[in-house]
Amino acid sequence: MIVEDEPEIADLIGSYLTRDGFDVSTAHDGHAAVGLIREVDPDVVVLDLGLPGLDGIEVCRQLRTFSDAYVVMLTARAEEVDTLIGLSVGADDYMAKPFSPRELMARIQVMLRRPRTTGSLGTPTSSTAAGTAERPRDLRTIGALTLDVDGHEVTVDGTPVRLTRTEFDLLATLTRDPGVVLTREQLIAAIWGADWIGDTHLVDVHIGHLRRKLGDTAARGAYVRTVRGVGYRTGDGR
Repeated sequence: MIVEDEPEIADLIGSYLTRDGFDVSTAHDGHAAVGLIREVDPDVVVLDLGLPGLDGIEVCRQLRTFSDAYVVMLTARAEEVDTLIGLSVGADDYMAKPFSPRELMARIQVMLRRPRTTGSLGTPTSSTAAGTAERPRDLRTIGALTLDVDGHEVTVDGTPVRLTRTEFDLLATLTRDPGVVLTREQLIAAIWGADWIGDTHLVDVHIGHLRRKLGDTAARGAYVRTVRGVGYRTGDGR
């Protein structure tokens, strides 16, 4: 899904996506976008920040209530505040205009190579269900936090926590080897792909949102602990 109010840019992105074999839908304003996203249930949304009607941030906020599509936000204003606000409502990545369509395609391909273990409403897919019947369920616990990797569910004190796919993937990557420190570059390679090009500060932003949703803080580090000058590792749950 392309949500872009400038037809020339929308057509350019659409031509690259179509050439790469994607089915493409397009909306040119925020109100139309929300309805079309509900109807189409896209895998990826390329979302412009400066839309008429509802802006891109509000569109992203609303779609996150019913969709787990990957969101790449486009912005003509590369100031950090726009980036942080956009990512805070559930965008997975961002690109500042002018951008390279080839780089955008590369980022989308990397996102789609990440396994999609849930449907758009968070229910396990048939492949996930089949996998759990053949092997023990992958459950990880850190204090009050439980991560069900197969069910794509996270709870804290038994209360479900709704994470974006990127936030979930970060938590799953960090808990794969508890206590092992992962650098930003290692997390980027594991989640966004080794060929991803951009600011590794993206990791810090998503870690901040993950902590907030888990009821954690950087100072406490119960679930995600900062190792200054190196990266991140899991905490001990306290």
